[in-house]
Amino acid sequence: MTFSATTVLVLALIAALVVALGVWAYSTANRLDRLHVRTDLAWHALDGALARRAVVARAVAVSLSGPAPPDPAADPKPAELARRLTVLADRAERTGREDREAVENQLAVTLSAVDIAGLPPQQVAELADAEARVLIARRFHNDAVRDTLALRTRRPVRWLRLGGTAPMPTYFEIAERATPAAATGLDVDTTRVSARVAILDGQDRILLMRGHDPMLPEVSFWFTVGGGVEPGESLRAAAVRELHEETGYTADPAALRGPLWRRVAVFPFNGDLIRSEELFFALRVTEFAPEPADLTYVEQRSITGSRWCGPADIRALDTAGETVYPYHLDELLPEAARAADADTDPEVRSIR
Repeated sequence: MTFSATTVLVLALIAALVVALGVWAYSTANRLDRLHVRTDLAWHALDGALARRAVVARAVAVSLSGPAPPDPAADPKPAELARRLTVLADRAERTGREDREAVENQLAVTLSAVDIAGLPPQQVAELADAEARVLIARRFHNDAVRDTLALRTRRPVRWLRLGGTAPMPTYFEIAERATPAAATGLDVDTTRVSARVAILDGQDRILLMRGHDPMLPEVSFWFTVGGGVEPGESLRAAAVRELHEETGYTADPAALRGPLWRRVAVFPFNGDLIRSEELFFALRVTEFAPEPADLTYVEQRSITGSRWCGPADIRALDTAGETVYPYHLDELLPEAARAADADTDPEVRSIR
């Protein structure tokens, strides 16, 4: 039996189409699997942020209720809010995924009714930080859901059932609110963006600055080089400028890798309540002795030293009671080293 050239060509084309379809289906199924994993991880992060907010809400309830029973002649509102916060925080921790949105929205509405003038400034900061983390985690989760649905709802993907038996992901929609702080006497900087640099020497040690709040000089902590981005300034340019001002080192902007990390922090400093979005670059350098070139007045009052630190040094500082920011920096150093030595910028991810 013989085949004509046309028949052979047609069979070859069919075989090529089948192979191409198989390759496409395989790669698409793998991509969907990665998207499902990303969505699951995003949900776990959101679940953790919501759980932390519930813990903070319970602490706020304790502050509102006070150490003693309320005076019968006093305004019952704080006591009622405290009771409701406690009930909703407990319910939020126990409720399943399908009913979680409704409960979390009720908790958010109740928190918005709290007069923070009666709360300690540190608790206001904790509440703002908890709500900021929920906001960021929810957006990351919904971004992951959006990307998964965009691929999974395509007709070829549905026809070939490339999504397998994984349930269809759903958005998580809750009210977003920023905690005001005017009643505390603290000014809130709601637009501060900081460029920070993880500077690594040849031994993978990071350069850390030692400092303190000018209003609390007895409490020292350690942090990476960097500071606020000025109007009209790019993130990379701000990182290079801050690096020179705080250490005297002049870096090539193209040598910076990143941003690789994103951190949102809310903290009191010098009489203000700062809400800061920090974006971190990585930079490999030869060890040098930092010599500040142009510190601001506040930096002159608050920065007291610097040190090259490896993972063991960072753990020792934490153990000694001198907190290192960002948290778990000793575990993050290998990631920063890989980014600093790479030829391309890494994908940014959130850290604490």
